[in-house]
Amino acid sequence: MRHFTYRSLEEIQEAARSVGAIHVIFEPKAERIKQLLGRKVRVGGFTVGNSLAIHPMEGCDGTPEGTPGELTWRRYERFARGGAKLIWFEATAVREDGVANPRQLRLGRHNVPEFARLLERVRRLHREVWGRDDDLLEVLQLTHSGRHSYPRPVVARHDPLLDGKTGIPPDYPLISDGELERLEDDFVAAARLAVEAGFRAVDIKATHGYLVSELLGAKRRGGAYGGPLENRCRLLANVAGKIRAALGARLLLAMRLGCYEGLPYRRDPQTGRGVPLPYPVPYAHGFGMDCADPLREDLGEVEQAVGWFQQWGFKLLNVSLGSPYLNPHIGRPFEKPDEGNYEQPEHPLLGVDRHFRIAGRLQARFPALPMVGTGYSWLQHYAVNAAAFNIAARRITFLGMGRNALAYPDFARDALERGELEPNRVCKTVSFCTYLMRRKNHPLGQFPTGCVPFDKEVYGPIMKQARETARAAASQQADPVGGI
Repeated sequence: MRHFTYRSLEEIQEAARSVGAIHVIFEPKAERIKQLLGRKVRVGGFTVGNSLAIHPMEGCDGTPEGTPGELTWRRYERFARGGAKLIWFEATAVREDGVANPRQLRLGRHNVPEFARLLERVRRLHREVWGRDDDLLEVLQLTHSGRHSYPRPVVARHDPLLDGKTGIPPDYPLISDGELERLEDDFVAAARLAVEAGFRAVDIKATHGYLVSELLGAKRRGGAYGGPLENRCRLLANVAGKIRAALGARLLLAMRLGCYEGLPYRRDPQTGRGVPLPYPVPYAHGFGMDCADPLREDLGEVEQAVGWFQQWGFKLLNVSLGSPYLNPHIGRPFEKPDEGNYEQPEHPLLGVDRHFRIAGRLQARFPALPMVGTGYSWLQHYAVNAAAFNIAARRITFLGMGRNALAYPDFARDALERGELEPNRVCKTVSFCTYLMRRKNHPLGQFPTGCVPFDKEVYGPIMKQARETARAAASQQADPVGGI
């Protein structure tokens, strides 16, 4: 179903009111947008040159050794020229068993020089285009993919709904407390390598259902890393403490935090729309969820945890929701699902409103902690209007762009120079990038992903190849013996 049909700011504002998206409000004046998005932001001891950020967008285009590949370089070169002063480098595994696909980036002793060369290239290009790079902050996202690891899942908790959705048997062994303690040291080792490569900030990724975020919802796990909230936050506390002890002020700590996990969804065969898997009440799993009604957020634990994160030295928070594997409409409201997935179960404006409502409450609760907002891409060219309003109202500090940065890597230039985005260049949220991300029948085990509609020269042929291999695989499954 097509939702985005708005021809003016007035139309989309009226639509937001009519569906109850009361937190979606727009700044109409271009000069005001330029002023607000051009504001400098103090993050720890660093001054970021404007209020525009690029989210960590995986390209699935590294080498089998986890080193940035040709398309990785191309993507970050485009971001460097684009004008956003906060570039959040994509999920980079801290060890080999933590990659989500065979081409995910992985930082190790073997490829520190390549990460260093890529970072220096980003700074040099940004300096050539924008005159300086001392106000450009690059954050390297460090991760372990947990139950989504390739080829073997690493599971931190059991939850019947989550296990059923991801195909994990109920007796599958959990990662032990001893292994988690060793993983803390792997994060610290990766942070040391990040400093060696020249990064000034790292993100300990705690969202999208990967290992650290799965621990945050491990209410029924026993031992030192499960049960009470302080136990579920233990890994983050220990990693932060060990990094500070090892590196001091040389490295700024950031986090992309999943603040509302949400229930797993499936496609209704009758309507095609997403419906939550049948769930018990109270729901004794997850993070940021109302146990009496898990379709709604409860931010009590989230606020407690964020307060601790501040005490532990985290200086920057990227507010995220949901999981792309379980409930993609929560994390990234879309116009069209990737092939085979469910249609939106709610008006996308309500998904945008959820992002703004949660981020706004957290930013108001922690005004001294700069936060990056998510959920803007579905608004297309009106995203900057919404972000300007939220920044002015102190509901967020940075506008973060993910999918739209793939489609429109220089969106920041137009936002800063014109106070508006070009309607014919913005992401249309039709999920071709997600389709490519899910395709595994590639000679290297994973198709690279990017914007097919607006980067056709590169990703058009890749999309064609992905579809052809998918059809061939489906045909082979339907007729495994060749019709004999």
